[in-house]
Amino acid sequence: MVIIEVEVEINATVDKVWDIVSDIDNEPKFWKGTKEVKNLSKDGNIIKREIIIAFRDQKCLQEIRLQPKEKIEAKFTKGIIGGEKIISLIPKDEKTILRTVWNIKLTGMMGLFTGMIKKHIKSGTEQAMQSIKEEIER
Repeated sequence: MVIIEVEVEINATVDKVWDIVSDIDNEPKFWKGTKEVKNLSKDGNIIKREIIIAFRDQKCLQEIRLQPKEKIEAKFTKGIIGGEKIISLIPKDEKTILRTVWNIKLTGMMGLFTGMIKKHIKSGTEQAMQSIKEEIER
């Protein structure tokens, strides 16, 4: 498994940050590694969806668990990626720390390349978090 952790401080309240990051249908706007999302079902704060990732246009299935104003847990349940991505919101005075932690590996034979893709995922995460920060602080 590869663990990647990226965080950014946003000059906004948790409420304002949550409004942007919890709109998971908008994920491709910020996360360039996610090309497309298609919701399959929703049961309260749990959403099952199909995503197409930029890596060879692979389809993955995810189960998203929203914990309002605290975190978003995205578990990869089928596809080339196994593991999870957790986005947390941490209040800090009138600001918010937005933290993303990946705990993933590529599945099957692609597992051999997990280490190689780590830097790409980290770079993409840094870019996504910066885009989210810029959008919120406008």
